[in-house]
Amino acid sequence: MPGPRSPNDAGVLRARRLLGAFRLAIAALEIVALVGNFEYVLGFRFFATANFFSYFTVQSAFLAVITLGVAAAFALLAPHDPPWLGIVRTMVTVYVLVSGIVFALIVTQASTRDYRVDVPWSDTLLHFVVPALAMIAWTADSIIAVNPPVPWSTVGWVLVFPSVWLVYTLLRGADVGWYPYFFLDEAQVGGPVGVAFYCLLVLVIFVTITAGLVAVNRSLQRAGQARRARDRRAPQPGTPDRRDHRAGEPAPRR
Repeated sequence: MPGPRSPNDAGVLRARRLLGAFRLAIAALEIVALVGNFEYVLGFRFFATANFFSYFTVQSAFLAVITLGVAAAFALLAPHDPPWLGIVRTMVTVYVLVSGIVFALIVTQASTRDYRVDVPWSDTLLHFVVPALAMIAWTADSIIAVNPPVPWSTVGWVLVFPSVWLVYTLLRGADVGWYPYFFLDEAQVGGPVGVAFYCLLVLVIFVTITAGLVAVNRSLQRAGQARRARDRRAPQPGTPDRRDHRAGEPAPRR
């Protein structure tokens, strides 16, 4: 890897290394949350391992661990990420954010129906703490602004995994009589129309959050690149500024 061309570039490399370490810490916390949540559900009488791994939250958490690990390696070892990684990082960030939002809605909905939903520490980590930290890491990368901007096509790509998961969940649910979320069960939401309504609502959440993140990323990228360009044009400390002297005249000794 070539050395930094200026103190500003050196600062960017340091920031990326710190970001890489932060990503590793989030991945480790996500693993702790997954292990803790698995141990928690083991205490349920009708617990089924296949059901646990069928939750969108759990699958998104595994994707987050892998993505954060890969992104951490690039941040620690390379001056910038490949273009595809920005798309994947954004999608996974959306997945963990939506998992938190949907879980909060489920807890709220349960309270209005006099139905108790426990929120152990592992669920707090999975649905609230890790998504918040992932959002901080994602924003920090956008502010550093050395990676390619996230393309608008990400808004379409973000729906691929949830769509596959939805088909799998509905088919499996019809076979085993179990659904990970109440709004996928026709018996609880008034039939297929109720299921379709909630799925459309979640779809809108996916698209809205992704579009917002892409817009924010591209805005922060432009601002960061413009800031770095100004820093590069500015004279470095100890370098004589010759802009105020006529052509051909040497700069005065200092």
